[in-house]
Amino acid sequence: MSSEILSVLEYMEKEKGISRADMIAAIVNAIKTAALKGVNSGQDLKIEISPKNGQLHAWSLLKVVDSVSNPRAEIHLEKAQAIKPGAMLGDTVEKEIDPATLGRIAAQTARQAVMQKLRQFEKDRIYDDFKDMVGNIVTGTVRRKERNDIFIDLGKAEAVLSGKEQVPGEEYQPGDRIRCLLLAIESTPRGPELMLSRASPKFVRRLFEVEVAEIADGTVKIEAFAREPGYRTKIAVTSTDSKVDPVGACVGARGARVKTIVRELNGEKIDIINYFADPKQMIIEALKPAVPRDIQLDDKNHRILLKVANEDLAIAIGRKGQNARLTSRLIGWRLDIEEFHAASTDPRATAIGNLVKTFGLEQTFAERLVAIGINSPAAFEGVGADDLVDAGFSDDEAQAIIAKVGSAQ
Repeated sequence: MSSEILSVLEYMEKEKGISRADMIAAIVNAIKTAALKGVNSGQDLKIEISPKNGQLHAWSLLKVVDSVSNPRAEIHLEKAQAIKPGAMLGDTVEKEIDPATLGRIAAQTARQAVMQKLRQFEKDRIYDDFKDMVGNIVTGTVRRKERNDIFIDLGKAEAVLSGKEQVPGEEYQPGDRIRCLLLAIESTPRGPELMLSRASPKFVRRLFEVEVAEIADGTVKIEAFAREPGYRTKIAVTSTDSKVDPVGACVGARGARVKTIVRELNGEKIDIINYFADPKQMIIEALKPAVPRDIQLDDKNHRILLKVANEDLAIAIGRKGQNARLTSRLIGWRLDIEEFHAASTDPRATAIGNLVKTFGLEQTFAERLVAIGINSPAAFEGVGADDLVDAGFSDDEAQAIIAKVGSAQ
């Protein structure tokens, strides 16, 4: 048995990183517990395993008495002195026993203790190895798919990419390499479980931090972020250095940086814009190339009514409302988009309104004046009350109109 124990200790130490002291303590405790439940019940045992050669030694701890009533726990003074010269009544002596007498159950229990210790160590190791990697990108190999979940081998542990954290349209086969965000470590009855994500906005954010040095060093900052996995991502960026263009830094020379991220996301579109604290400026920037014709802010309810020309309506709303939703999330305001209708340009209505405003005339008088050709303040030059009477106005009406025109000039 000593050679078996030694080989186990060496394997655990080299391959699994479990110290010999920890394994020996686990095996000793398991053997002792099992032995006391079996043929050695009622005894007080001492068990030791040599860390050098795996040799197992066992002793029965017996109390020295002058009259033995329980042979499993007591020993007569004369026999005790034969084992330990000088032993006295009340002392405890250690009587070595053959480890084989501990029983077959004890040996099986030792094996179980090894396996249990290994499982517990692996649980602890998984947590220790990955606790500082939560929120970072990890790379692994697809192992299998169960229902909607994909199980991924990360080398030291297996992780799960659940269905809700997958990107619509992406398909993976066993053996494929895959990059994911380590989203969380969840505690389960089976031990810690590594949860991955490719759908989280944090995944794209981390890709930018990895790919764009200016984001990693803090020169460029991602101020706002919105994503619909598999379709489109919008990010708003600022720069702490006036010499660094934040959008240009994220795009890279000839688009190299953003193209690398788009490839990783299997073609997901990415819009990178300058960030503005003013929501009006922000929405103008976010909706390009659509041009807002009218923007109305409701500060109390955090809502924006946006009006765009008919030709820009489809661009502003986007496919299935996608652009409007992402823009709304990006700026943090509820967004309503309507078609812009220009104010009326009817020349008759404009002329009537001009006469009413300039001279303070009644609407009906202004309408009748425009009807006879007097459609601007300048048209009154040379017009007298008689002319108005000839055009159909009563004498009183004509006098009143001439009076108002005269007082306004």
